[in-house]
Amino acid sequence: MDDEIQLIRDGDGLAVIGNQAAVERFLISEGLPSQHLGPRRFRSALGNAAGVAQAGSDIAAGSSRWVKLTKESARSIDKYGLRESATTGLSTGVLNGGKGRIKGFVEFTKGAGPLRGNPAQLANIAAVMAQLAMQQAMDEITDYLATIDEKVDDVLRTQEDDALSKMVGAEFVIEEAMTIRDEVGRVSDITWSKVQATPETIATTQVYALRRLDALAEKMERKAKIGELAAAAEEAESKARQWLAVLARCFQLQDAIAVLELDRVLDAAPEELELHRAGIRIARRNRLDLISRSTERLVARMNAASDEANAKVLLHPTKSPAVVRSSNQVVAGVHDFHGRLGIESGRRSSETRRWTAAAAEVRNKALETGAKGVGAARSLGNETLGRAGSVKDKLAGGITERARRRRGDEEEPGAEG
Repeated sequence: MDDEIQLIRDGDGLAVIGNQAAVERFLISEGLPSQHLGPRRFRSALGNAAGVAQAGSDIAAGSSRWVKLTKESARSIDKYGLRESATTGLSTGVLNGGKGRIKGFVEFTKGAGPLRGNPAQLANIAAVMAQLAMQQAMDEITDYLATIDEKVDDVLRTQEDDALSKMVGAEFVIEEAMTIRDEVGRVSDITWSKVQATPETIATTQVYALRRLDALAEKMERKAKIGELAAAAEEAESKARQWLAVLARCFQLQDAIAVLELDRVLDAAPEELELHRAGIRIARRNRLDLISRSTERLVARMNAASDEANAKVLLHPTKSPAVVRSSNQVVAGVHDFHGRLGIESGRRSSETRRWTAAAAEVRNKALETGAKGVGAARSLGNETLGRAGSVKDKLAGGITERARRRRGDEEEPGAEG
């Protein structure tokens, strides 16, 4: 039916397949931005088995779009109740939109979707969707690298370290393989043989960059004087941006290698495709966790430096704000980096305390202390005066009593005479 579309969802995206008008209507109704899956890529994944070739033709004649799912868009798709496959981990369903509208009616077995009831082919489509998600991430990293001041290529070429030099060579090999793949539509033995050794090179460079970031954090921890802390913070601001760029390029190239791997497995050992796709997802998640732990340590150290600088702003009105500014630049840079790689992280920027504000705080504390001192002195004075008055009264009373007694003694002899 012309109004039917098939939805296939994995952990990162949603494939929408069917009549072009119905697909467009659905995407507009849900407010979902999308990109073309590409009929040639889909036909390659579907293969040439009986009945599947017709599915490939249906897709080519119709429309196939891929949507990168966010938390918000994923919630909007949840309402359709797609059924998850225990074999592939994919959620699928066929929507029937009557009278030009998507009603939200889902058929799991009767729908005319070209991929219904075929786990093997769904596994192939899952691989294509994983490739699209990684290529989307690669594009976002390219945009990220274009926005920072130091381009990663310049950073790499100015480094004399052997690991970074080898990475530049591996980059050229991987980009060449991706170009050939786009032209040919597959990864041949020859193409794959060129890139087989590159993962180790990229991993070595990634570890090197992570260690450089850890070294920046450690240097911040060792500085006790505010002047030394300001110098270390300024260095961190400059160097962290460079090493984040190197990490971003490493991650981008690792995604490219994974895209090539999936094509190679699809061509050489299709029965292993689903397991390989799952393995790639786990390995990618582990890389993100490793990067996140290192960069979060740097952020924690920069925030601690800001707190320390703010506490000393009165004594160091020039150096303390410099520490805070550099720290905030590093925190903002890491936050942007995390966003491009899909790492969820909190962000905390420290405000520089103005010298006058700090001085006013010290003044207020002094006044408060002084007020307490005045109050204590006044209380002590009153207590002392009270004690003095009591002594005075006692002395006066004693003198009066003695005088009275003396007069009495003097009057008695006269009276007797």
